[in-house]
Amino acid sequence: MENFKKAAAEEAVKYVKSGMVVGLGTGSTTYFAIKKIGELLQEGKLNNIVGIPSSIQSENLAKEFKIPLTTFDQHTEIDITIDGADEVDESLNLIKGGGGALLREKVLAQASKKEIIIVDESKLSKVLGLKWAVPIEVIRFAVNVEIQFLESIGGKPKLRMSDNNRPFITDEGNYILDTNFGEIEKPEILTQQLENRAGIVEHGLFINLASEVIVATTEGIKKIVKNSV
Repeated sequence: MENFKKAAAEEAVKYVKSGMVVGLGTGSTTYFAIKKIGELLQEGKLNNIVGIPSSIQSENLAKEFKIPLTTFDQHTEIDITIDGADEVDESLNLIKGGGGALLREKVLAQASKKEIIIVDESKLSKVLGLKWAVPIEVIRFAVNVEIQFLESIGGKPKLRMSDNNRPFITDEGNYILDTNFGEIEKPEILTQQLENRAGIVEHGLFINLASEVIVATTEGIKKIVKNSV
């Protein structure tokens, strides 16, 4: 599986050109992309690259691999973002947030000219919700209210916990409710319901944001381009 992730990540990095602003996603697959970009910079095969990280984790990796960083104060548009996903449906809609960075990841995705998603074939589903609950980031003040709301619209929310048996806290200081809705036939409708709630900061449904999905399979690399399915 690690070899699959590495293969997909390195294929995605081929889209990165010198002079670009690159969004750096979060997760085990994106690790390989960040590492590869750093190697190409050190070898002189890429130049004048700056990255905008989607989490403290990816920021630390970028520093480790000597990728210069920037912020939205200097660049309000990203040329390309490379990120992973927890689940991908046939329309290239995504569930993201397994690593807890869904809020910043969605900011990067919406600010990007091109969003490249890298996954292994186990992440593909006919519809969302077959394999993964939807991470929903909520402010701590509203957690119990939002649990009740999510149950009222058919969800089964579970407060995400850390290894120390305390609630997981995002980089922005919020909680995450991993919410199982079963098969999500109409993710656009669920998206609207979630976005109308004040206590919900962000959710892990990424609708119409992926430009291309690169899938590492046992038979090699497969590319799925938006509107090609």
